[in-house]
Amino acid sequence: MSSVRERLARWIEQRLPKPRLRDGASGRPRRPVKRIIVFGRIPNPTFDYYLAARLEAPDMPPYEVADIRSRETPTLDPDGAFVIICRYASPSVLRWIESNMQRLSGVGLFVDDDIPAVVTGKDADFLYRLFLWYRALWPLRRLNRQLDIVWASTQHLASRLAEAKALVLPPAPPKALWSNVREDAAAYDRTKGEVLIAYHATGVHLEEHRFLRPIIAEVLRERPQARFEVFADRRASAIWQGLNRVQIREPMPWIEYLADANDRTIDIMLVPLAPSHVNDSRAPTKRIDVARYKAAGVYSEGLAYGFADEHGELRLPYCADLWYRVIAQLVDDLYTRGKVALVSRNAVLHMTAAADTGLQVLSQGKARLLPP
Repeated sequence: MSSVRERLARWIEQRLPKPRLRDGASGRPRRPVKRIIVFGRIPNPTFDYYLAARLEAPDMPPYEVADIRSRETPTLDPDGAFVIICRYASPSVLRWIESNMQRLSGVGLFVDDDIPAVVTGKDADFLYRLFLWYRALWPLRRLNRQLDIVWASTQHLASRLAEAKALVLPPAPPKALWSNVREDAAAYDRTKGEVLIAYHATGVHLEEHRFLRPIIAEVLRERPQARFEVFADRRASAIWQGLNRVQIREPMPWIEYLADANDRTIDIMLVPLAPSHVNDSRAPTKRIDVARYKAAGVYSEGLAYGFADEHGELRLPYCADLWYRVIAQLVDDLYTRGKVALVSRNAVLHMTAAADTGLQVLSQGKARLLPP
């Protein structure tokens, strides 16, 4: 039965709208870029993790951001503007682009998920799938007629968008987004005795909740100093019922989530990714959250986070026994937790440095235009 469902899902997925460049597009602006306008459901992690720091880079044109959740598009100057759609579009944004197309320098789309695979997958709930269809896929019928550039967050996702000739744009968060609390990890009291383990999931990781539940149950049973917090929606929270020293938290708005790390740290953060079509396209953005909480991260090995790392980052096969042993060891070993946490912070610092190049194809010093 499951194989039949998977074949049906793949058949539907292949027929869902996908980004495509307009006829004649070259992957470059059509005319000089005077300014950049970003449309999206902003503030959100996608803008902050991929675009915010790059837009502030040297040689980048001035930019402004417009939240598409407003019913009407704000008053914006289209003359020479390059429009970037950050994941989602609305009918009013599409109308604005179409009515100003002759004055714009071009239109681009940034995508950081394999959205057709999420829509046809088994983990997302119905309302989220419907939202993705309405805001991310359905607009492509009109948006594809205007697109000059498509960016994707990973090489694998770009390969899935081959028809759009997608450019790879990895995460590059502003440093203030992950180090805006006290810099010195030693300033935190990590000798308090109890050890906080966390899994901060979104609503499309039901399988990973099921994977972690028996692992965490065993860790809590064997390590009385450990406690666990999990972000879980209604469906996932049922998985965690009945365990002592487990705090189930509802997912929170992005700005509140950023503020959550201002006054506390987490000792161990878990980033499991079940082997799946969707997860193959994921970028390593949870590493940024791990760094913000100054935690020791435990990651699934794979395309998102890489494989066994000689430099000290913990990347594990999707094997429950191995995850239990590594988590238990980290609970016991304060020194190792500190070393592992530092590795993630250094990795995120390297990600941040990549923002200095900006969006090169739109840079005022480097943009290449269509020949006359």
